[in-house]
Amino acid sequence: MPLNGTTAPGFDRVHDAFADNFAHHDEIGAAVCVYVDGEKVVDLWGGVADPATDRPWTDDTLQVVFSTTKAITATCALHLAQSGAVDLDAPVSDYWPEFGKPQIPVRWLLTHQAGLAALDSPVTPAEAVAWEPVVAALEAQQPLWEPGTDPGYHAHTFGWLVGEVVRRVSGRTLGTYLRQEIAEPLDLDFWIGLPPSEHHRVARIISPKIDMSVDPATLPEALRPYFDPTSLTMRASMAVTPFLDHNDPAELAAEMPSSNGACTARGLAGFYAALLDGRILSPSSLAMATTEQVSGIDKVLRVPVRIGLGLGLPTPDAFWYSPTAFGFPGYGGSIGFADPARGLAFGYVMNHCQDPINDRRAANLVEAVEKAL
Repeated sequence: MPLNGTTAPGFDRVHDAFADNFAHHDEIGAAVCVYVDGEKVVDLWGGVADPATDRPWTDDTLQVVFSTTKAITATCALHLAQSGAVDLDAPVSDYWPEFGKPQIPVRWLLTHQAGLAALDSPVTPAEAVAWEPVVAALEAQQPLWEPGTDPGYHAHTFGWLVGEVVRRVSGRTLGTYLRQEIAEPLDLDFWIGLPPSEHHRVARIISPKIDMSVDPATLPEALRPYFDPTSLTMRASMAVTPFLDHNDPAELAAEMPSSNGACTARGLAGFYAALLDGRILSPSSLAMATTEQVSGIDKVLRVPVRIGLGLGLPTPDAFWYSPTAFGFPGYGGSIGFADPARGLAFGYVMNHCQDPINDRRAANLVEAVEKAL
């Protein structure tokens, strides 16, 4: 598989790991970019962007990165908070009166503690594209557990909850705010709500077939919630029913700030590099955002988590763990993160979504970077 791009002296092993992912880990199309102390040391891409047409992956191929988007969405809210436009400890209803639920501050939206991870009446993909129906559903939804207590991953609803606060405060949609305040000034190829003029650059998502007809009782206890439609785990994942298809041009063009960010690996790594050097948030704002706010067993994911202000903090068993690291992974394998202690900013995007238990692609790349460092 021909690969393209560059690596700085000493980082050749990252190229080798990237090539090995294609040879032995079922990579189809992908890109990886790494900055160290503000210098771009890895910028690689290769493979096929669309197997149906054999369209090659190029240096400007965009990829939908699912929940990797959440860190960028959170940063838009933190950017507003830094300016004084949002008080993270004020009730959400101060900015969004129809939300009600005065016991929920903005902070708990960012930390997945609002208790609004699922909807009693799920919305359709068309309603998700339209934005307002989801907002109305969240206004009507009562918390599913006591807000401010345990974290529970707001897989879909996070984006609309945080995005509506940004919209109410700034007068701009979250995607517009991102472009005008962060992406365009910093020349970052990252979009939430992709203009049709850019759709030709997007790699096609290739997802595995999952048999949801499995009887949960036949599975290990840890996996049962993921196949039980009555569990909070599945209700959260099905807040939009049927499942979204981010290959759909209508979904690409809409703003779904939990999941439909589209970027290059260069844009993703560049975002984290800009966080590290203070071009997006001040050092004090970043320190606050990356301080652990809550930890424990997540009520939705059923695994241990550590959460900052909308930025994920890795647990010690994560392949990208460092005591100072922060970032967010996405469905299928993408990840963006930074580690201030090493001046490291990392972005990996791919179109072949794989089972997270067996997927080694990003881990292989991170391990190669660590050896180079």
